[in-house]
Amino acid sequence: MDESAGAGDVGGWVVAEPRPIASGPLRPVRRPVPRPGPGEVAVRVEACGVCRTDLHLAEGDLRPHRAGTVPGHEIVGRVVAAGEGADRFAPGDRVGGAWLRGTCGVCRYCRAGRENLCPSSVYTGWDADGGFTELTLLPEEFAYPLPGGADPAELAPLLCAGIIGFRALRRAALPAGGRLGLYGFGASAHLAAQVALAEGATVHVLTRSAAARRLALDLGASSARGAYDAPPEPLDSAILFAPVGDLVPVALAALDRGGTLAVAGIHLSDIPALNYQHHLFQERNLRSVTSNTRADGRDFLATAERIGIHPTVTRYPLAAADRALADLAADRVNGAAVLIPPSAPTSDVS
Repeated sequence: MDESAGAGDVGGWVVAEPRPIASGPLRPVRRPVPRPGPGEVAVRVEACGVCRTDLHLAEGDLRPHRAGTVPGHEIVGRVVAAGEGADRFAPGDRVGGAWLRGTCGVCRYCRAGRENLCPSSVYTGWDADGGFTELTLLPEEFAYPLPGGADPAELAPLLCAGIIGFRALRRAALPAGGRLGLYGFGASAHLAAQVALAEGATVHVLTRSAAARRLALDLGASSARGAYDAPPEPLDSAILFAPVGDLVPVALAALDRGGTLAVAGIHLSDIPALNYQHHLFQERNLRSVTSNTRADGRDFLATAERIGIHPTVTRYPLAAADRALADLAADRVNGAAVLIPPSAPTSDVS
């Protein structure tokens, strides 16, 4: 066991009081180094992605499950210690921590392979401290083995943005060679787009950010227009990544007959009234996306390695976590924001 996992303290951030990001809901803290309990590993954080869910938690769109929680659930790091009974990873192994942190394992959803719907599910950075810190704890059964030689900042967005985007893509029921619309083009969408393109889809991006539209075209999208614009052709499938309920009828209206819209976010503003004939008739489908299963994570990480997904990342030092969230709220992040703790490699840290 590395003694660094049992002595001293570590720096990080907590959600002190949920409120608008401009008023400073995050507070920097120093806390004793956490000790891993049974089935847990202590992980020295090398990088942690900044997810829109972290912003929802900080601003109170998601009700906090505990006071003073360290946010962050796109965690890449090295195992430094293990608790009782934790033998899946060795010290020095690189692992990833994602949003889904635990399930009961015995309910009808878990037994059916739908653990993302488990009523007893718990989440990293919501029910337990996450990765906006130098060292954190992960339950080893919900951690993912990661390649040791890759850039940790480019691995981090895969662990939520990538996994959730992958599940949303599957929920959108995109047919082979189909036409896919992506509404919003941040961390999750720019990874889902790479999977869809590799699988032969035609991708149309609808987003308010001019920089995101340029990125979409650079990645191979066939078109990139404003969020409320019509795509150049009817869509077989669409995914709504922007947390904007007003876009639901817009995206439904863009679907061809039999098309499917998947809503990928954990939070969405109110959806306006739908017109049955215009938005849902002719067997258009509206689906939500809830968390992920560990099978989703394994499948996506294998797919990402196979097709060579390349995240676009903006790096921030851990000390600038509040600035990273503010930039995310203002659409100033192109691709994914990633925090780099001071003990991690610091190349290209802004």
